[in-house]
Formats: sequence, structure tokens, C-alpha cells
Amino acid sequence: MPIVVGQDTAKTRRSLSAGGKTFAYYSIKAAEEAGLGDFSKLPAALKVVLENMLRFEDGKTVHVDDIKAFSDWAKQGGKNPKEIAYRPARILLQDFTGVPAVVDLAAMRDGLKNLGGDPEKINPLNPVDLVIDHSVMIDEFGNARAFQMNVDREYERNMERYTFLKWGQSAFNNFRVVPPGTGICHQVNLEYLSKTVWSDKDQSGEMVAYPDTLVGTDSHTTMVNGAAVLGWGVGGIEAEAAMLGQPISMLIPEVVGFELTGAMVEGTTGTDLVLKVVEMLREKGVVGKFVEFYGKGLDNLPLADRATIANMAPEYGATCGFFPIDDETLRYLTNTGREEETIALVEAYAKENGFWRGADYAPIYTDTLSLDMSTIVPAISGPKRPQDYIALDQAAKAFGEYIKGQRPEKSAPTDEKKEWTGEGGQPAPAHIPGDVGHHKSYAVKGQDYRLHDGSIVIASITSCTNTSNPYVMIGAGLVARKARALGLTRKPWVKTSLAPGSQVVSAYLEAANLQEDLDAIGFNLVGYGCTTCIGNSGPIAPELSEAVNEGDLIATSVLSGNRNFEGRISPDVRANYLASPPLVVAYALAGDMNIDIAKDPLGQDKDGNDVYLKDIWPTSKEVADLVEQTVTREAFREKYADVFKGDEKWQGVETTDSLTYDWPATSTYVQNPPYFQDMSAEPGVITDVKGAKVLAVLGDMITTDHISPAGSFAQSSPAGQYLIERQVAPREFNSYGSRRGNHEIMMRGTFANIRIKNEMLDGVEGGYTKGPDGKQASIFDAAMAYQEQGTPLVIFGGEQYGAGSSRDWAAKGTALLGVKAVIAESFERIHRSNLVGMGVIPFEFTGGDTRKSLDLTGDETVNITGLEGDLKPLSDVPCEITMADGTVKNITLKCRIDTAIEKEYIEHGGVLHYVLRDLAVS
Repeated sequence: MPIVVGQDTAKTRRSLSAGGKTFAYYSIKAAEEAGLGDFSKLPAALKVVLENMLRFEDGKTVHVDDIKAFSDWAKQGGKNPKEIAYRPARILLQDFTGVPAVVDLAAMRDGLKNLGGDPEKINPLNPVDLVIDHSVMIDEFGNARAFQMNVDREYERNMERYTFLKWGQSAFNNFRVVPPGTGICHQVNLEYLSKTVWSDKDQSGEMVAYPDTLVGTDSHTTMVNGAAVLGWGVGGIEAEAAMLGQPISMLIPEVVGFELTGAMVEGTTGTDLVLKVVEMLREKGVVGKFVEFYGKGLDNLPLADRATIANMAPEYGATCGFFPIDDETLRYLTNTGREEETIALVEAYAKENGFWRGADYAPIYTDTLSLDMSTIVPAISGPKRPQDYIALDQAAKAFGEYIKGQRPEKSAPTDEKKEWTGEGGQPAPAHIPGDVGHHKSYAVKGQDYRLHDGSIVIASITSCTNTSNPYVMIGAGLVARKARALGLTRKPWVKTSLAPGSQVVSAYLEAANLQEDLDAIGFNLVGYGCTTCIGNSGPIAPELSEAVNEGDLIATSVLSGNRNFEGRISPDVRANYLASPPLVVAYALAGDMNIDIAKDPLGQDKDGNDVYLKDIWPTSKEVADLVEQTVTREAFREKYADVFKGDEKWQGVETTDSLTYDWPATSTYVQNPPYFQDMSAEPGVITDVKGAKVLAVLGDMITTDHISPAGSFAQSSPAGQYLIERQVAPREFNSYGSRRGNHEIMMRGTFANIRIKNEMLDGVEGGYTKGPDGKQASIFDAAMAYQEQGTPLVIFGGEQYGAGSSRDWAAKGTALLGVKAVIAESFERIHRSNLVGMGVIPFEFTGGDTRKSLDLTGDETVNITGLEGDLKPLSDVPCEITMADGTVKNITLKCRIDTAIEKEYIEHGGVLHYVLRDLAVS
């Protein structure tokens, strides 16, 4: 399908030659010559958006004034929050968020048919790639059969979903599926799908070159910004609208410049660098902003490290973390097997259109900060937020302080013997330093060791964040090799796993003979997918789980991922730490967060001598030499040659060939959602929220993991009971993430995280609230009781409400529970957009009001007025809160309907309803 460009753009259209071919392109310099403004000092990230305006200018959705606004942005010191309509070139999905997106498209076909329209109009207009990467779970580990057994189990669990996705691949145009066992979507995108500069024929048949851009239904879509591809995460709702031709409504962002100087020093990794970057940018405050990295330090920063930094943009709160095109970009494209003509086009286009980072690159930024990379030290972050940075030599001490905070009832011993005060009065294990009085210990049945606070029960090399980086992966292999040679192995209570983000990783680990060393200490291949990073860590041994839970122990995990939120990694783990792959291996050897691995022994060699981290840590030269030898262009071209073909299992998945989906009535994975059933042809109007009751009062940093968990769920939960009623055995429950195609389960899983704390209840963890009768009930049961009464609901929250993953079900579930408004101190970008996309209105406190200053208990009644009639975006509106004793508090809220098109979405009941009605009359 040809790209469609705007009708009023001829004045900025030019041509260039690259690789022996001629391309049309939309010239920023030509726009300046046409008198549209001075764009010479724009950051490259913003020039990508400007080019989008030039290409799609049509006098309707994109106007000349939108283009001129970018010149004003530069004149005004990097600020001009004008609303624009942005159109990404393509869309990236993963299966957890992609399945519900395809479910919605299938349901929209049914809905359009019911409205008298043509269901074939429901088709992606932009290329869509869905990578199945979120479904594999680590049931088997630590042996040679682990990979195949986990793959087999994945297909057993998920055949209904895979059958549905195969139907979608044949039913929809412009939609491709990358089968299970290939890799993680962001790594596949970085290594294969992306091109940095795209080219395609337009509606007139001429070949046009333009920047490669995308949005994805996963917050870590930002990873590809490391290769100068502008992309960020959106909710599935927003992505579906973009698939169907709707522009993304956004404000011209502020761009924070992050200067990198110097070079990394011996003993440090890209992971250490990114954890410091996350800490600095979280402290700076970059939510809703672009971050662009610049400075001479980029000359010393491989693209693999850039991608690691770009990947964690959600963790530092930015829309994206962008690296401009330079020589390193070209080197990476060459090394990963891109076609020579593509690489020639990237260089020619970037230099011709002002996107190239040369020695004179000095744009205007809204604000800046700087980091000398030579100051970076080994580090981890945790125990529950990515921005909680800890230098490695302070990690054991910081963990001890964390334990004190978790065990205030236990007093430290004062005698010199430092006797253990945990379970059974046993003496303290010799490796626990200093003040042991705050710890608990518990014997493990059938084993000659005890678990205690800080025992590491999961150590996982996982996630696209780091497995995309050959320097840290080779480094992990070398640590394993040196440890193996000395006779060290993982501690017996540590569940170890290796889950690379692409098959290329296995190719170079095997070429370097490092996989054998990793296998020897327990880091066998368990699958190609997200695994532990998204909570698919699988069960730990039953006797360990029993010890942790009966002993009320604070067990820990160490993973090379990007998220460590409470309740995310494993239900048995309360403290989670992010670390580089080499440090994950080291912590598996130590087995304990109380050990100061920077200076204490990790274990003993064959002769009983202490082995320290410095004894097994590779030099930078050792790593670089192996990367040079084994990470080859040929490996990338071979592994991605048949990327859409899949293995025999995928090829054997059978499906029907039909325009609309024949929804299986008994499926517990895929159900026709209720959004478009009995939908009227005309939109409604925004109404005031009257007589609303409070479903939950929540604290700061309530993440989308809290709102819509992705991992396992208990038999006693509403979702578990739903499955049991349908004769599904607990062994077959799978995860919330894998069941996102079934709204019945996802409604029941909303606000069901085992660590969420509803402040309406005293000291209670989990998805509970007060029902209409004032008694404690599950949030789902209470919400359904309120719905029966016709009572609207509101949620109160703190700062950074909705941080984390871009999961649309955090908004969908909220809407289906009957919540009409979420009132918080601040919102993370994606979740706010998702709420609007589902017809739920976000509001922010003003004037210093908070849930705490208002003394909210959850027993209040809430009225929000000023919404009816001519509501302007970002308006202040009155809110009346009637307290339990009858007193009334009047406050002002800012309505976070940010743009005019978002107001229309709310009027229609959501963005998909807006699109569906539009297609019904077109």
C-alpha cells in the first residue's frame, strides 16, 4: 500500500540520490527558503516531527501554522506547546498488548457491520508488526532441556491466542506476526525491522524517503531511538487508532538535552551508565518531554549502549531518549546486516536534510544537564523502583537499611556475639555482616541450608534492555567462564535463567564458546522472550516458596531488566534489583544481597581459597576482542532470514479464513469485548460526575503493574474463581498478561496486584476496598455492586499515577469497573492518554490539595461539575467533596483532557468509538 502524503506540500519537496537511486524527500531547508521559519537550531528529534508536518501538510489536519510553530519553538527557548497531528510510519505490537488490539479490531468489524458499514474498512493503513515475546514462562531452568520444555509449554498454554493471531494475520492487510521463540519485539525492531530512514512510493507512484518513525504498544518501544528511529510507547487504544489512519494528537514537546562527555572506564558497563542516567533524569523531571543525547562522549558510546539508554526512557519518565544519526549509526546498520542501499540512503538523507550529528552539531534545547562518563561506577538499582540507584560498594549497606525499615519491630542485638534473632534462634549465617538483628531466617525442608532476609531466589539475564548489548552479554559469559574455572557455581537456592532478546545472542555466545560456561553454572537458555522482566519468572521450588512465605522472609531477585516494581517479578519476591548481566552472574554465585560483592568473597575455589569479584571480572579488552570476533553481519543476516516463518509448531497452527472472527463461546483467552455492542450511531455529550463514590485511595507511584498486573494470579482471586467456575485447573491459569484477550478476566484483575495498598483500608495489601455496605470486598465485587445501583465511581491517587508499562488494560479495566474519573496529583503520559482513550476523565489536584491534605478516607461522595457545555482543554473545574460526617469541601481540579480531539474522544465514549462512527458514515 503506498504512503499517502499531504496535498499542499509541493513547495518543500526536493530530490536526492543515494545508492544509485533517486528519491523525493521533504526538505527542511526548502521550508526555510519558503519563508516558513528558521529551523536550523532544532534538535534532530524535533526535526523528525517537523518533517512529518511537511510531508502531511494538507490544510486540514496539518496546517502551515503547525510548521511555523517549530520556528517559534526555537525562538522561545525550546517551548511552544501547540497541538499538532503526528502520523508515525508504522506500529509495533507485542502479544500481551497486541492480542487485545487485534481483539478490538475484530470487534470493530462486528460493530461496523451492525452500524450498516463495510467491515473491510477495518484494516491497518500503516504497516503493523506483532512480535510474540511475552508468553514464554520459565517453568524449567538450569538444564539442557529447559528451552524446548518451556517452548512446548508455551504452545500448550497459548494455542487459543496463537490461533487467533494467525487468523488476524490472514484477515487484516498490513499486519505481520513474528512467531514465538524469535526474540523480544524491541530487539527484533532494533536489529531487523527498523531502517532509520524509510522509503516507499506515494500515491503518485514516486519513491519518497522519510525518517523511520513508529509507535508501539509497549513502553520500551523507545529502545530504537538509539538508532535514531523516533518511537515511543502508546496504549493499545491509541495504537489501534493510529493503525486505522487517525493521527496522534500531541503537543510540540520540550526537548531536554543530555550532554555526555568522557568515556566509560575499566570495570563499568552500559547498564551502570543507564542506571545513573535514570536517576538523574527522574530527579530532573522529564515526564512528557523528549530527551536528546549529545556531546563528544557519543563518539565513545557504541550503539548497543545507546539503545540501552534509549530503552529505559519510561523509567526516567521521558517520551523518548533520542540519539541523532552519526557514523556509529551507520556502523551498526552495517554490522546488523542492513542492505547497502539502505545504509547509503540513511547517510545521504541525514546529511542532506539536517539530521546528521557532526562536529558542529549544537541545537537549542529547552533545558540541559551533563554527565562525564568517566565518573560512572558499577551499580544496581532497587529494591522496587528503577530510579533507586545504588553504587555497588554501597549495595549491602543499603539493603541492610531497607531491612531495618521493613522490620521495625525487631531490635538489633547489643552483645558482641551478634546472635541471630530470627526463626528458631539459630546462629547467624557467617556471611551476613554487621547488624543481623533485623533479619529473619527459616529452614528449608529437605535442605541443609536456611533462607533468610536477602536470600536471592531469582537471578535472571533477561530483557531487551541488556540482552541487546553484546558487550554486557559477552561480559556475563566471561564471568561465568572464570567462575567455572575456579570451581564456583550458583547457590542451590537461586533460580538462574538466560532469556536473550534475539537468536543472534545465542549465535555469538556459542561462537565464543561461552554458552557452555553459562550452562555450567546454571544460566541455560530458557527461551527467547521477556520472561522474568515482565513477571514470567515461573515458580521457584515449592520448598523455597514455602520457606519464604511461612517465614515471612524478604526474598530477593536480581535481573538485567528495566522494571523492578513491587509484585512484578514473582509473588515470592519482595525486593528486586536491576543489574548488568555480569553482575547477575556474580550475585547468583553469592546468593545473598547481604554480601558486599564489591569486596566480600563470592565463594571458595576448589582449594578452599576465597574468590572475589575482581578475580572473575573480565577486562574491557577481553570483552571487546570477543565482540569483534563473534558479533558478525553474517550472524544477523542468517538469524533474520526467515523471521516470519517460525518453527514447525507455528507452521502447524491452523485457523479459519474469514472476514470476521468466529468467537469461540467457551474460550477463556479470547472473547468479544462489550465496547461496541448496542452502540448508537451518534455520540453523546460529556456530563458532570454526580454522586460518585470512591473505589480506591492510592498513594504515589501507582504503576500500571499495580492497576493491571501481568503476572500470575491466585486461585482465590476473582479472576482465579472465574476460571475455576469454567473448569480450568490452577496449573492452566497462565498469567494476566496472556489472558488480555478476555475482558472478563481482565476486569477481575484490575487493581488486583498483591502489593497494592488501598488507603481506604488499614494495613491491607491487595485488590480490596469497601463495598456499598461498608464491608471489605474485592475491588471487582464492590465495583459490580455499585454498578447494579447505578453509582458512578472515582479513584484518588498521588504523584506519577500510571507510571510504567503502556498497558491499555490499566485504562480498559478502570473503565469497565465503572470508574468515571481518576483524580491524582500527576499522571504519567501514556496512562493519561489511555484513560481518555477509554472515556475516563483524568483530573489533577490544584492549589496544593492532595488526598492527604484533604484527609480523604474513601467514605466521601464526589461531584465534579463544569464539564457540560463548552469545556475547553486543560480547564479548571469545581469539585465538591462531601465527607462522611456531612461536611463539604470545595476544591478546584484541572481537567486533563489536553486537546480538542481528546474532548471529542470523551464525547464518543472513547477513541475507538470515534473511529468506528467516522468509518460508518464515510
